[in-house]
Amino acid sequence: MTTEKIQLLNKELGQLQVEDVLSYFLSNYKGKIALSSSLSIEDQALAALISKIDSSCSVFTLDTGRLFPETYNLIEETSRSLGIRIEIFFPDYKQVEEMVRQEGTNSFYKSVEARKRCCHIRKLEPLKRAFKGLDVWICGLRHEQSITRMNNQLVEWDETNGLIKLNPLINWTEGDVWNYIHKHNVPYNPLQDHGFPSIGCQPCTRAVKEGEDIRSGRWWWEKPEHKECGLHNRPKLAK
Repeated sequence: MTTEKIQLLNKELGQLQVEDVLSYFLSNYKGKIALSSSLSIEDQALAALISKIDSSCSVFTLDTGRLFPETYNLIEETSRSLGIRIEIFFPDYKQVEEMVRQEGTNSFYKSVEARKRCCHIRKLEPLKRAFKGLDVWICGLRHEQSITRMNNQLVEWDETNGLIKLNPLINWTEGDVWNYIHKHNVPYNPLQDHGFPSIGCQPCTRAVKEGEDIRSGRWWWEKPEHKECGLHNRPKLAK
């Protein structure tokens, strides 16, 4: 995928409604496209939108082994409510065992490097397996979410994984997402109603106070510029 092609797609699709953008990609990349869902409100909205256009589209999530009970319940509820099957990818247990044996159960609190190792084993390695056979992955990134996502675009080239990365909700506000969730009765994580606007692994997520950045509860012991697990690196241009 060339830089010119990415730029052309952004120009042609940038003014379209989210449903039209999804329809374009679901039609042109059928069988080669998937929604990577963290069960966030953004991904829940996207799952609902996709289910109305093409319910056969692949939807997958990563079970790190450290998720909240509410997240596991939401996987079941979402599949049942939207009539879709969410495929679950797990980390390599041997890598997890080795990491815990070497560094301890909660080594991610010790340093950014240790935390990123944990994220790599529990998220990035299974994500690589989930990407096999795909040309496009759909994400729920929004500009408003954090300073690390301000420069993301609707359509990007993920050089690391060799895929088109599609961010259909990139220009939506949090209010836009909630409006869609409530209007269409889309299931969401009940922790969202108790101060958890961004939900990841249980030991790495805490509630935030009113007025705080919505991702301030993720890896709260780190500086804001470090708060990515590696799934969503800063965008790189296509070659």
